[in-house]
Amino acid sequence: MLPTTITREFVKGLPKAELHLHLEGTLEPELKLALAQRNRVDIGQTTIEEVKRSYQFDSLSSFLQVYYPAMNVLQQEEDFYQVAMAYLYKAREHNVRYAELFFDPQAHTSRGVAFQTVINGYHRAVRDSRTLGVETALVMCFLRDMSAQSAADTLEQALPYRDKILGVGLDSDENGNPPGKFREVFSKARQAGFHLTMHCDIDQHNSIGNIREALLDIQVDRLDHGTNIVEDQDLVAYVRDKGIGLTCCPVSNGFVGDMKGREILQLLRAGVKVTVNSDDPAYFQSYVSDDLFALAQHYPMTPAEMVQLARNSFQVSWLPAVRKAAYLKEIDDYVAGY
Repeated sequence: MLPTTITREFVKGLPKAELHLHLEGTLEPELKLALAQRNRVDIGQTTIEEVKRSYQFDSLSSFLQVYYPAMNVLQQEEDFYQVAMAYLYKAREHNVRYAELFFDPQAHTSRGVAFQTVINGYHRAVRDSRTLGVETALVMCFLRDMSAQSAADTLEQALPYRDKILGVGLDSDENGNPPGKFREVFSKARQAGFHLTMHCDIDQHNSIGNIREALLDIQVDRLDHGTNIVEDQDLVAYVRDKGIGLTCCPVSNGFVGDMKGREILQLLRAGVKVTVNSDDPAYFQSYVSDDLFALAQHYPMTPAEMVQLARNSFQVSWLPAVRKAAYLKEIDDYVAGY
């Protein structure tokens, strides 16, 4: 049965899916330093404490200025495998039963790492994730502050690995880079059979316009972040009626502004399939159960609403229906036996 209050223990044990997780954002300071030393990359820090102190930011742009240089330590296939596996051990600890993992190939190919190196390293972890009891899939994101042609070239590089990539997304700096910039490449991705999602970050210039374009023009299957949708109730009704999920990240939101907890709960109570995710947990020191519990600590919500967030995470995943049903039963069994 449901507990009378939401506890950290209840949240951590709750079966859940994670749908907004950047593999490059799981690079913990300890692993970053170890990879830097192994690959002889000068990162400007020589101790774990120095690496931790470098993870300081108060806006999306300042975050990206730390985030992208950190990736220089990723050089070999084994590096990408290790980063992904380190996250998967954490995911198991938080009872993440299924995860759709974002990765940014352009952040690596642009510095001379082969696409093949990136995809093979990450996909080895996808294969091995089942040994940890976590089912996974890869979602390739285009960097929106790079050109549309670069995205198109990346899609071409990905096509020979179509069986290893479930969907495509769009991330990085939204300012001046609206969804329409990538209309053609997303159309080609849909034709190739990929699922589609796009970041619509919180409180950006023309946030609601970008959300409208992503939903109605590009016709994405999901929105990442996307809580500014509350500014247009017609669009709220649209995503509710079509069952389009929003992958929200309250803790990372809180680093650059408001957690958007009120909006998340407003949307949840309106029947929208909102979910809670950890985004870049190494940088925000918050894995998915921590994000869920933080939401409950800062905003009044019920245990039943916490369970609904977990149910939503499977319902708007890109799993086959039979797998969704199996995981939803795990939630029902967990609640019944709690």
